[in-house]
Amino acid sequence: MMKFAFLALVLTIPFTGLPQDRILIHHARIVDVHTGTLKKADAILVYGETIEKIGLEKDFGKTKGISQRIDAGGGYVIPGLWDMHVHLEGLDLVEDNEALLPLFLAYGITTVRDCASNLGEQVLQWREDIRAGKRLGPTIFTAGRKLEGKNSIWERDLEISNETELRDSLNWLDSQKVDFIKITENTLQGPLFMQAVRAARARGYQVSGHVPYDLTIQELADAGFSSIEHASYLLRLGSDENLMRDSLARDLKTRAEAERDYLLHFDQARAIDAYRVLGKQKLFVCPTLIGGRQLAYMDSVDHGQDPFRQYLTERFQSKYAWRINRMAGETPEQKKQRKDRYNLIKAQLPYVNESGMLIIAGSDAAALNTFVYPAESLVEELEIFQEAGLPPKDILRSATLNGALFFRKEKTCGSIDEGKTADLVILSGNPLENITAIRGVWGVVARGKYFNRSALDSMLEKARQEKTILDRTRK
Repeated sequence: MMKFAFLALVLTIPFTGLPQDRILIHHARIVDVHTGTLKKADAILVYGETIEKIGLEKDFGKTKGISQRIDAGGGYVIPGLWDMHVHLEGLDLVEDNEALLPLFLAYGITTVRDCASNLGEQVLQWREDIRAGKRLGPTIFTAGRKLEGKNSIWERDLEISNETELRDSLNWLDSQKVDFIKITENTLQGPLFMQAVRAARARGYQVSGHVPYDLTIQELADAGFSSIEHASYLLRLGSDENLMRDSLARDLKTRAEAERDYLLHFDQARAIDAYRVLGKQKLFVCPTLIGGRQLAYMDSVDHGQDPFRQYLTERFQSKYAWRINRMAGETPEQKKQRKDRYNLIKAQLPYVNESGMLIIAGSDAAALNTFVYPAESLVEELEIFQEAGLPPKDILRSATLNGALFFRKEKTCGSIDEGKTADLVILSGNPLENITAIRGVWGVVARGKYFNRSALDSMLEKARQEKTILDRTRK
């Protein structure tokens, strides 16, 4: 009985308003994500939502107004993690997504970038509720709903076929106060796609999205494209994109044949040269490797007992079937090609990182992405980065400071510096030595509100209970 009383107390704290007392975190090793080293300080003073001062613990002895002192026990303090590619989606999954929002905090993820969905307006409301302290969850940046062509496969996107519809859609997105613009290419043709990029940039937005077959990555970068979503598109840079585009336009190749050729005839040296050009333009790329890995190795990995599924409703998990069914008839050759493609994309990360392109870590967690679990999948994504050969300091930066750089908010968040938002995670291990240390979360500060490990465990338990209740009421 006491356990559930404590649970209710923890989960209603955010509804009482935003924090205003001072918190002192001391006996800490503070990670500087700018340099990939430890700061020469061991204490952080938080006031309200802001990091007020960083220094030595002995210097805070006479500080007034400290209502909470947190002994980090020699643990490592990092900025809150950012998942820069999620989809809070599903017209029939509103309650399911709401129940999962606190889980991001339990994993040390204090910020997410929602890359558009059919729940665009609902996500915008969640964004405001969390900002106002009315709902527990990560800070949300969202594109609302994305731009697409007519009759696309995506539900409730903003479909355009001319400049007038483009202008009207951007006006609507303006009215919704979205944080960036997302564009995809299911049916949107290259010329209008390019106009959309330029028009959105002219309004001051960062623009992310996919890469149409009738445009090149370099053309998009020159037009002001901010980020490529999914590193799979980078395989095109190992071939002559212009030649392939012409072959597709003349119906000499199908899209499937083009994708096969990009893989089979990939020229690493050519790709590295292209990365360097894009690096000078500071193009962002969000790799989202975890989804490709889950699909590539689905034939040899049993996901039936994955621990995270205890938090996912039966309705949420039922959405996984469409990809599973689509892949059911794959030949051994197709399965091998899927694995080869994943491993080649993964191998590009060190080259991309060295080129000057900015990697932003994102999971692509979504109900439609099979076995790509909210929160858990970002941790797996960062572990894949390490397997690929990225240094832990660069991996950590991809999931913290680089997200802030994307939104041009590096002066207010994304690192542990005085005057920045107090989003912090206390770890038991050193993530600069091994990124798997991010699994050792024992405390989180989200916009100045502190949650110890017991409170974080209560969030997980609450999500598990809500999953059980939703499943029961739907039968």
